[in-house]
Amino acid sequence: MIEHVTISDLGVIERAELELDPGLNVVTGETGAGKTMVVTALGLLLGSRADASAVRSGAPRAAVDAELRVASDHRSMRLAREAGAWIDDADPDETDAPGSERAGVEKAALLLGRAVSAKGRSRASVSGRSVPISLLGEIGSALVTVHGQTDQLRLKSVAAQRRALDSYAGQEFAALAREYRARFEEYQTRRAELEEITTHERERRLEAEQLQQALEQIDEVDPQPGEDERLKAESLKLENVEALREAARTAQHALSGPDAAETLSEGPHAVELVEASSTALAPVQDQDEELADIAEQIASVSSLLDDAASQLGIYAANLDESGPERLGEVHQRRADLDRLSRLYGPDVDAVLAWAEEARRRLNTLQSDDDRITRLTAEIGQLELALQEQASELRRRRTEAGHRLAEAVGEELAALAMPHARMVVDVTETEELGPHGADVVAMLLAPHAGAEPLPLGKGASGGELSRVMLAIEVVLAAHDSAGTFIFDEVDAGVGGKAAVQIGRRLAMLAEHVQVIVVTHLPQVAAWAQNHIRVYKSSVEDASSAGGFTASDVRALDEEERVSELARMLAGQEDSASARAHAKELLEAAGAG
Repeated sequence: MIEHVTISDLGVIERAELELDPGLNVVTGETGAGKTMVVTALGLLLGSRADASAVRSGAPRAAVDAELRVASDHRSMRLAREAGAWIDDADPDETDAPGSERAGVEKAALLLGRAVSAKGRSRASVSGRSVPISLLGEIGSALVTVHGQTDQLRLKSVAAQRRALDSYAGQEFAALAREYRARFEEYQTRRAELEEITTHERERRLEAEQLQQALEQIDEVDPQPGEDERLKAESLKLENVEALREAARTAQHALSGPDAAETLSEGPHAVELVEASSTALAPVQDQDEELADIAEQIASVSSLLDDAASQLGIYAANLDESGPERLGEVHQRRADLDRLSRLYGPDVDAVLAWAEEARRRLNTLQSDDDRITRLTAEIGQLELALQEQASELRRRRTEAGHRLAEAVGEELAALAMPHARMVVDVTETEELGPHGADVVAMLLAPHAGAEPLPLGKGASGGELSRVMLAIEVVLAAHDSAGTFIFDEVDAGVGGKAAVQIGRRLAMLAEHVQVIVVTHLPQVAAWAQNHIRVYKSSVEDASSAGGFTASDVRALDEEERVSELARMLAGQEDSASARAHAKELLEAAGAG
């Protein structure tokens, strides 16, 4: 709801601040005082076209700012956050009343601003962030609905009319509609899957053939995990076999000397020298414990040298067994693996991972025929179930439409439109949709004998405002939209009809915030918050005739009596008018 509005230099209003009530707010004032400027100001916050002529004469710009209290999960809050607006944390103490559908939902402040320069340039802001005018309009229209001669209807689109009727149809209908939507989403998913298979059948068949060929190529080589790295190491070893063998033989000779078959002696070797050291210590090692420890270490070294010499001999012998044939095999194998890596991955492990994924994809593609059969059967079953549910939704919508039309008709009769008739037409469509197989149309016959026409056609501005008031009163408990603004809702009526308009505005205000511009005291008497626009003429030495200025402020109880007396008789101090004004207030207070 709108909590506070500040208007600066707009039309005849130099500066005004309005504190608005959550219920019914009325705006009154003398003709030409600037009542419509209040509606104009709110319209600017809803993205209405800005006109430089609306800027007060002599002022550089006009500005309108409003603070609204909005549920933290409302669509407008999401739009504001996406635009980068800074939103204060929600207040846990501010929630809807217990028992309402929105009970417990926290609310936060949302600031909307619009400025219009005298040159016609316009700027918009949301909670301190500059935004496009279109976004301001989108946010504002999600929070405020204006009903007037030149304003679009909240229920103008068929989608909005369908949503309103569905909300009015009740909780059982809502549960059935949710079940239908869930099944329809499954139906759409299955249809999309089948369409993808059948539409791209040739491409899928070609993809399957390519995958089959690639997997056959990989399977023919049969790579093993990590094989490329192992072959790389083996290739390096085989390419340097002579140097490795020579080094091993030299090291072996240094440790243990030449083989027995070799007659050439190259001097003492390591094992021989170590054994000589051990022999030298053997006679005396039992005479000193420290020397015995050293002798034991030398014996260990001798054993290690023998083992190392033996391993070197075995290593060199094995090198002798690995000839050029093995090197050729390794090179060929590496070439086969490299060819796979160039096609399917940077290394053998990546190739194997690609092959695993390709097998899964190939299995999916090869099962297309079975999938087509299965999906066709599933789609057929889902469609039958959806047709049955859509038929039930249509039946319930039709019943709810009759009830809605009847209830609106009763309201219209009380609003001085006794011969007006509303028709809610529910027409079956050929195709299933996310909300059933229906088109909902709300039609109005404003006079006896008139053909029902779409809302907004065939009715005057004042009649249309009353029609929308009747509809909103009936829908309010089921489909409320935050704040309603009514302009000229009481055009062309008076007496009892005016009282009934006020009563129904008060009924609507039990569910939503309502702001009404009115010239009828019978309507104004029902307000929880009465705002008056005062007009005054100001002399200005710089101009020949001065200028007109307006002030806007809320009235207390005594001031309300005076304003209602003025509206009744044109005389604020008339005793009879004041008595009548008090009577109106008492009657409205009694309901």
